[in-house]
Amino acid sequence: MKRPQQHSTLVDNVKTIIYAGLIAVVIRTFLFEPFFIPSGSMVPTLLVGDYVFVEKFAYGYSHFSLPFSPPLFSGRIPHWSPKRGDVVVFRLPRDTSVDYVKRVIGLPGDTIQVTQGQLYINGQEVPRTDDGDYTDTSGGGPVVMRRYTETLPGGKVHSILKATDQGFFNNTQVYTVPPGDMFMMGDSRDNSLDSRVLDDVGYVPIENALGPATVIFFSIDLQNPWYEFWDWPFEIRWDRLFHTIS
Repeated sequence: MKRPQQHSTLVDNVKTIIYAGLIAVVIRTFLFEPFFIPSGSMVPTLLVGDYVFVEKFAYGYSHFSLPFSPPLFSGRIPHWSPKRGDVVVFRLPRDTSVDYVKRVIGLPGDTIQVTQGQLYINGQEVPRTDDGDYTDTSGGGPVVMRRYTETLPGGKVHSILKATDQGFFNNTQVYTVPPGDMFMMGDSRDNSLDSRVLDDVGYVPIENALGPATVIFFSIDLQNPWYEFWDWPFEIRWDRLFHTIS
C-alpha cells in the first residue's frame, strides 16, 4: 500500500536534483563561476589558495562562456570590452582547455614595452611608488621582493611585485596589440608567464575572456594534507574572505 507514496517521493527527489543542477548550470554559465588560484603569478593581488568569483556577464558572452565551449558563434554577444587594469580569467589562446588569470595592461592599438623593469604604455612611463619589501611564499620558501603601487593610464591603481630589473621580462621588444586582442601581465612581474612571451601566451583575443575576477569568496593556505580537516580553521585566511579584487 505504501509503494505509490514511495514512488512519488523518489520522483520528487529526482526532480529536485535535476532542477538544482539546471540552476547551477545557469548560474555558472550566465552569472558567476568560481575559479581556484593555483600559482603565484598574481601575487600580491591573488594568492595561491584563493577562490574567486568571475562575473560571466560583464563583457557579454562568447562560446567560451558555454559548458564545453561549443563553437556555435564567434565574438561576444553583446560585445562589452574589458577595461585596462581589469583582472581577467581567460582561455589560453594556444590551448583553450586551460584557464589563466592576469591583468589587462594593453588594449587594441596600444604599444607596450618593459625597459629595465619599468613598464611603458604608448611610449609613456607608467608611474609607480615604492612600498618597501614583500615576502612571497607562493613558491614554497620565502622570497623577498619589492612591492610597488602602479597607476595605469585611466587611473587604475594596483600593487605589483618586482624581484629584479634584469633579464627578458624586464627588457622587452615593443609590442603593438592587434585589433580585438588584449595584452595581459601578472602582478608578480618576474614570476608570470604572460603576453610578453608571444609564442606561449601572446596576445589574448577578447573573445577568450571569461570575465573579470571581482571577489575572493574563500582562501586557504594549506600547510598540511587536505584531509586533516581539524587544521582548516587555522589555515583559512579569514581576512581575505569576501575581499574585493582591485
